[in-house]
Amino acid sequence: QVQLVESGGGMVQAGESLRLSCAASGRTFSTYAMGWFRQAPGKERDFVAAISWRGTTTHYADSVKGRFTISRDNAKNTVSLQMNSLKPEDTAVYLCAATASLGTSNLYTKLGTWYYWGQGTQVTVSS
Repeated sequence: QVQLVESGGGMVQAGESLRLSCAASGRTFSTYAMGWFRQAPGKERDFVAAISWRGTTTHYADSVKGRFTISRDNAKNTVSLQMNSLKPEDTAVYLCAATASLGTSNLYTKLGTWYYWGQGTQVTVSS
């Protein structure tokens, strides 16, 4: 069992940065791949970024490539999402997720791949 709690959301202007964190409980955190998704009002939950359990493999949605960076600290049971050059279209609730494996192809972009979810943190970017 893994429990996930996100923090770091807020309201910023376009072009600014935010760093989201996800704290995980459970001794097996280091064995889970971790990911970030986001959901805007009235829209589906979309994949943002993912990182393997060792941190050696990362994946990003095309919309955030070059602007967002996912990282993890297994000693502290945390995963972070550094978001730079934020745009109004990045406005959403950001959710942390955990799974046993990122899988092959683009399975990590599918909601059903992920076992555990946090409650989310709101990010609002004004123009």
